[in-house]
Amino acid sequence: MNDPKDNELRDAAATGAQDAAVDAAQEVTDVEPLGTEGLQAELENAKKEAADNYEQFLRAQAEIANQRRRTDKQVEDAHKYAAQKFVEALIPVIDSLEMGVQAEGDIDQIREGMKLTLKQFETVMEKFNIEAVGKPGDAFNPEHHQAMSMQPHPDFDNNTVSMVMQKGYLLNGRVVRPAMVMVSKK
Repeated sequence: MNDPKDNELRDAAATGAQDAAVDAAQEVTDVEPLGTEGLQAELENAKKEAADNYEQFLRAQAEIANQRRRTDKQVEDAHKYAAQKFVEALIPVIDSLEMGVQAEGDIDQIREGMKLTLKQFETVMEKFNIEAVGKPGDAFNPEHHQAMSMQPHPDFDNNTVSMVMQKGYLLNGRVVRPAMVMVSKK
């Protein structure tokens, strides 16, 4: 069933929509058509804007390429000179060793100089997180030790380093060279 109020609302909505359409059509017809000169000027402005945008695009591409080259150069330099601080720290140790080789005199004095040079070298290693591994009495760790053989030893428990043939070294916790050790067994 049709309610008369619903019909009135529908008619009012339709009339409102028609009025809006008429107003929109009136606005379109009120616009002055652009002449050839107006279209030509608009085309020139669009061309100028396109050229500016293209130039900005090319500059951005060039900047990205330059940034990539700078970054590649920085990475290359970082790889090339990564050990520079380590080398700078080792140079005084080398100087001490050279002076020790040239030293003349008592063997005890030469040994004392060698001990001081060794201490200097150990300080450099500590500074760069290089740690020596493989001391008698350490528990055998297959990640840090290379067992050369197993022997009974009265002073050590099973799977304990009883003798070190060659020290091993860790760099920041990663094995550079495993220690070559003798392992005790009962």
